[in-house]
Amino acid sequence: MNKDFQTVDEYIQSFPKKTQAHLKAIREIIKSTAPEAVEQIAYKMPAYKYNKKPLVYFAGYEKHIGFYATPNTHEQFSKQLSIYKQGKGSVQFPIEAPLPIALIEAMIRFKLKSMQ
Repeated sequence: MNKDFQTVDEYIQSFPKKTQAHLKAIREIIKSTAPEAVEQIAYKMPAYKYNKKPLVYFAGYEKHIGFYATPNTHEQFSKQLSIYKQGKGSVQFPIEAPLPIALIEAMIRFKLKSMQ
């Protein structure tokens, strides 16, 4: 996707309804777990900063949602993330599967704690 989005709402609305549901859910998890985080678009995807430092990012794709919480967070949760396709500092949550809400919350809490 090469469009330059101005807002997270605009970004989410550019996807099919099923993908939008997952993107909205991840956004709400982030906002409820880290209400102080600043929401913006960075690297053409939704991004959240805490104390002016990157907290997490997420992105929609045809068959998955990419969630990016930096390599140290992903290493901390390597066992729980082992059932998902991963890259260094990224994980892919399939569109056709329920989101692991508790895991995403735990990853955000870990990342917040590591930033303090």
